[in-house]
Amino acid sequence: MLTELRDRESSLLRRLDPRTLLVSAAGAAFCFSAIRGLAPSCLCLAFGAALAALRGFPVLPLLKRLAAANVFVLFIWLTVPPTLPGEAVAVLGPLAWSREGVALAALITVKSNAILLSFLALLSGTSLPLVGCALERLRAPAKLAFLFLFTCRQIQVVGEEWQRLWTAAKLRGFVPRNSPHTYRTIGNLLGLLFVNAADRSRRMHEAMLLRGFEGRFHSATELKGSPADRRFALAFFAVLAGLLLLDRHPGAISWI
Repeated sequence: MLTELRDRESSLLRRLDPRTLLVSAAGAAFCFSAIRGLAPSCLCLAFGAALAALRGFPVLPLLKRLAAANVFVLFIWLTVPPTLPGEAVAVLGPLAWSREGVALAALITVKSNAILLSFLALLSGTSLPLVGCALERLRAPAKLAFLFLFTCRQIQVVGEEWQRLWTAAKLRGFVPRNSPHTYRTIGNLLGLLFVNAADRSRRMHEAMLLRGFEGRFHSATELKGSPADRRFALAFFAVLAGLLLLDRHPGAISWI
């Protein structure tokens, strides 16, 4: 979750309005995903790393978070280079890794890590209700704010329920092996997980109705912008515009 990384309490980013951080994170994601060149993407990665350094994250927990996210990127390296046509740079049996596939996988890797670093630097430490409040203040659809909050909450609940079921199975002597019994047991656990999740969601909906829920997001938090927010947003989006300009017209800012 966004609150698991600890940063410096005196960090500049912690004092900014959540709306500023949310808009900046969204802008960075759109900008980085639109960039097509590898060199500008590396600059995006450096920009994300600079934001993480400004936030003051411990290096080891940050690297662990990046490593966990890059497990999914590993599948791109295993599938894209051997399947994308082009000039072969490596051959292993019937598989040939193309230069174009390697370049595309490298581009995806750099851009995904840049986006992840930016989101962690800008939104880590911001509570989920505060993010929902910022979405509501930014005139986002109410259903989008509710979907975000409930999804994040239910992911944690489903994870806790799975740990409870897995612990119960291990206490009853279950040892996972490559056997039909293991597959049946895991299937039964997944079935129980979905049944319990559906039952909990029904009880949660009833509890919300009993508390007067009427489909509107209510928050007691008052968000106030400041001159620091405006200066940060101006500088942040100026950097994003420079990255896009460098990607589209490399010669336009060759003096950098």
